[in-house]
Amino acid sequence: MKMFIDGTATDASDGKVIEVTNPATGEVVDTVPAATEKDVARAVAKAKAAQPVWAAVPVCEKAEIMMKFLDLVERDKEDLAQTLSAETGKPIVEARAEIANIPIAFKAFSERAKHLYGETIPAGMEAGQDKTVLIVKREPLGVVACVIPFNFPCDLFDQKVAPALLAGNAAIVKPSTDNPLTLCKLTALMGEAGVTPGAIEVVTGPGAKVGEWLCTNKDVDLITLTGSTEVGIETFKNAAEGMTHIALELGGNDAFIVLEDADVDLAVDELMWGRMYNTGQVCCASKRFLIHESRVAEFTEKAVARIGALKQGSPQDESTEIGCLISEKAAKKVEEQIELTVKQGGKVILGGKRDGAFIEPTVIADVPATADVASDMEIFGPVVPIITFKDVDEAIEIANSSKFGLCGCVFTEDMKTAVKVCNALECGGTVINGASFFRSFEMPFGGYKYSGVGTEGVLSTFDEMTHTKSIVLKNIL
Repeated sequence: MKMFIDGTATDASDGKVIEVTNPATGEVVDTVPAATEKDVARAVAKAKAAQPVWAAVPVCEKAEIMMKFLDLVERDKEDLAQTLSAETGKPIVEARAEIANIPIAFKAFSERAKHLYGETIPAGMEAGQDKTVLIVKREPLGVVACVIPFNFPCDLFDQKVAPALLAGNAAIVKPSTDNPLTLCKLTALMGEAGVTPGAIEVVTGPGAKVGEWLCTNKDVDLITLTGSTEVGIETFKNAAEGMTHIALELGGNDAFIVLEDADVDLAVDELMWGRMYNTGQVCCASKRFLIHESRVAEFTEKAVARIGALKQGSPQDESTEIGCLISEKAAKKVEEQIELTVKQGGKVILGGKRDGAFIEPTVIADVPATADVASDMEIFGPVVPIITFKDVDEAIEIANSSKFGLCGCVFTEDMKTAVKVCNALECGGTVINGASFFRSFEMPFGGYKYSGVGTEGVLSTFDEMTHTKSIVLKNIL
């Protein structure tokens, strides 16, 4: 696989490559170029030159090009899904679902772009301005660096690239080194669909080098990054030096609160979706399970029964329900976090073992509220730590003890209590009677505290990716 720079499939200037392996088998799937600093600088220069050309394309024509892109995705959808599954360890059923999200997102962003009309402030709306009319419009920022993580590469490609291009920006995609192949293919399809050469590009290589070269380039006007809080903080510092616009969606340790009157069967159903999907590698997955002391026995028993019945196996097997983590390194980290939680008072009652990049779906009971996982330790894997509480105020206190504030959820039959909890939780999104793993393309998505800066979604991304300009028609009347 090659990079895509200035409308052309491109190798690294020094010819070096990085192997992309299937985490489930260890087999090499393909290679990608290890971009040099020269390559990244060239990509940014070409994007900067192409951006005004692309911006001049009418929005209606941009939207037509996005629809051509969707036709190509439909043509190649099985190849894209198989590639995504092989390089990520994502079950093939989930990989197909992620590819199927692409048209939902691109159609929605295209419709929104065609209705960003701007505003007019008529004369006389303000004292002394009876002869002045103001026109307020949006203009592209310029070059957008789209830094995309491994866990949902296509969904985040949708969230970043579609609005960036439709707003008239040029977009440079920086995929994860672990699984860049699908995004390389999608970027090439954008070129095939008719996006101006240079206005959409992809550069590959280690984030510590390629990501830094990209995000510190003074000709990059916006960095939109989804990733770890540690990387986000470093990116924020780099952006500050150049006054570069920034949008960060970072880590989370979402609280899953089950109150005394909750429907436990519903809660367990939502647990399966909200924690086990993508083998638990989800930023807004429920990660701390706060269960009322009167319902914890029932919840635990039912959760263990359901989780224990999951079929874990090869991601390419059509019947596999849960796959492996993105790498053996990631699995080892989760294994260490399980061991630490046990040392801090928890008890593994299901799973807990690792085999290469595979981690058994795990339930840890009796986790004290003082354990690291109860506040700031984010476990990026299929692990359910269960913490008990006595009343709703204690549950809120535990939930808000975290430095993270991405999402949260509460299960209860009492809507007044549900709304009280949602208002009290210090996070960007809350769900009533459903897992916190909820993200529609339409909604603004983002977190409080160390979970990020800014929001993404059809309703809000164009605000992040455009300048607001006022044109004053003074003494026009």
